[in-house]
Amino acid sequence: MPVEITWWGHATCTIEDSNIRVLTDPLFASRLAHLRRRRGPLPSAEARRADVVLVSHLHADHLHLPSLGALDPGTRLLVPRGALQVVPGVRRLRHLRVTEVVPGDEIRVGELLVRVVPARHDGRRLPVGPRRSPALGFVVEGEARTYFAGDTGLFDAMAGWVGPVDVALLPVGGWGPFLGEGHLDAGRAAAALDLLAPQAAIPVHYGTYWPIGMDAVRPHEFHSPGDEFVRLAALAAPKVAVHKPAHGESVRPAVAR
Repeated sequence: MPVEITWWGHATCTIEDSNIRVLTDPLFASRLAHLRRRRGPLPSAEARRADVVLVSHLHADHLHLPSLGALDPGTRLLVPRGALQVVPGVRRLRHLRVTEVVPGDEIRVGELLVRVVPARHDGRRLPVGPRRSPALGFVVEGEARTYFAGDTGLFDAMAGWVGPVDVALLPVGGWGPFLGEGHLDAGRAAAALDLLAPQAAIPVHYGTYWPIGMDAVRPHEFHSPGDEFVRLAALAAPKVAVHKPAHGESVRPAVAR
């Protein structure tokens, strides 16, 4: 079966490849602190079914303890090194098989190889404390090579770390009206396509959560990043097939190996 990608909203995706289900940064909440889900239904129970779960960094909208607690017993969970110390709640997820990883690690899951790569992002658990934990991306290699970037900015060694890739899942927005250092917006994500040269790309991390009471503040920053990425990708990397799924929609990018 060709690789199938389901976007559940924000950075939460299911990558199904070689009969293995990979879940990224699960966030199943209708509300998280000052954020509320403004688009797309909450992910169905199907979203919670995974063989391995990848957590890119320790921010609460990516490492969300209640969502991790809802996973099936025995699910494998890969988290950045330091997570068990920095986020005590991770140690209480005793029903999961937790492994801390750093860039350069390779984890075999059935027929898949998961390669851990760096991301340019502040990976600390907020509020800011003295302990640091790396922000990560992942390359899932099976019938296709799928890059999940997590949260990242562009960095010089990105293409070298990621290597040849067939599908790129790239963040193109955020959960507020401004994107700080260490993020991709639609334009920078399009530039990343030019660096990585995948066959297909899917925009994520936009159009799902927005701060309560800020509906009228720069609303285009919430609604437009996906469409803007499609437009800019066509200019920067016209050979890349861009898919923009709706919340809960699955796509099967055409991949020639």
